[in-house]
Amino acid sequence: MSNDIPEGYQLHERRSPVTDPWRPIYAHRDDEAYRLAIRLAESHCNARGMLHGGVIASLADNAMGLTLGLAVERAGEPDLERGKAKGIVTTHLAIDYIGIAEIGQWVAIEPRVVHLGRSSGVTDAIVTADGRTIARANASFRILR
Repeated sequence: MSNDIPEGYQLHERRSPVTDPWRPIYAHRDDEAYRLAIRLAESHCNARGMLHGGVIASLADNAMGLTLGLAVERAGEPDLERGKAKGIVTTHLAIDYIGIAEIGQWVAIEPRVVHLGRSSGVTDAIVTADGRTIARANASFRILR
């Protein structure tokens, strides 16, 4: 387990009272996805020293919503461009936990858009710890106009 940050990741600048205690959070954004990642620390863990499922759910929800926002921007919706969006809100979130992560591991969320409609979208994501899948997520969102 290394403390190196993979190439392409930088500090995630978007702040939230929910995720602020888990900082630093890293982001890797391109045209297709807004990936989030953390170097697992004690503040992310449950009493057994493993990544807490609530942290996975929150970060996956965040990454999937941001990725859907990128897709909305690419679709050229003028009323939903960055800074003009009324919002994208989660209407359904499901997580399957299939592995564990321990302090020091690099935990990354790789989201993708499954469907983009005019008023809703569907996304999914794979969550890995040092490249090993530990969870999968899917979410539905309402696009507020």
